[in-house]
Amino acid sequence: QVQFVESGGGLVQPGGPLRLSCAASGSIFSIYAMAWYRQAPGKARELVAIITNGGATTSVKSVKGRFTISRDNAKNTVYLQMNSLKPEDTAVYYCNTSPIREAYWGQGTQVTVSS
Repeated sequence: QVQFVESGGGLVQPGGPLRLSCAASGSIFSIYAMAWYRQAPGKARELVAIITNGGATTSVKSVKGRFTISRDNAKNTVYLQMNSLKPEDTAVYYCNTSPIREAYWGQGTQVTVSS
């Protein structure tokens, strides 16, 4: 059984940074490609960024150059460094595998970008 616990969200002013963490239980974390997803109010959940088990990364156009995904397999943790945050980045952020495994959704962490 794998569980993901997201943390690090909060209220931040536009232009500010925030770093999210996702801690995974289970010894098979290192074999998964991992991803961050987000869901804004009234919108569908969307992909933000992916990191393979080998460390290759990709992100969606709206966050490219501002968000960086990384992982530490020794700590079973994946991170999302978010810089130059915008109000439209406001959402609940989740981590999961890529492709998604529905049973692994955690509660997410709320990010609110507002002055």
